[in-house]
Amino acid sequence: MRIRTVATALAVAGVTLVAAAPANAQSYYDHKDPYRTGCGNTARVVKKADITSRANGTVGTVKLMWSSRCKTNWTEISVSSTARGSVRVYTNRSSDTFRFKAGNHGRHWGNMLRAPGVCAWGAASIQWGTGAGGQNGAGVTAKACR
Repeated sequence: MRIRTVATALAVAGVTLVAAAPANAQSYYDHKDPYRTGCGNTARVVKKADITSRANGTVGTVKLMWSSRCKTNWTEISVSSTARGSVRVYTNRSSDTFRFKAGNHGRHWGNMLRAPGVCAWGAASIQWGTGAGGQNGAGVTAKACR
């Protein structure tokens, strides 16, 4: 009888802890790859901007993506395959940065953040070349609020 009482008390405590979790608790998908999780299958572009360089003008595109199934945002870019850098996604509550190397035919994306009911936006910074011939570019999408 004593074991059953302790087990019941532990179960009630567990339910209380779950009920007390904050409303903005991390999503299962936070900081994960959208394509490995399948969230990319329901993706659509919600905001788009140019990645620009002072010396070269427009050098790529940065897109804020949204998955209706997973309720997540992430950032994708299209740039030269020789570019390296980082893509970032921001929400009112959190952010995630993903660094990438040159390659992948210039298509790169970052990890996801849960974003229903909040604003999100994406950003990218890239570099290519080395030494005195090295160049930089950057771009930021407008905010998308759900």
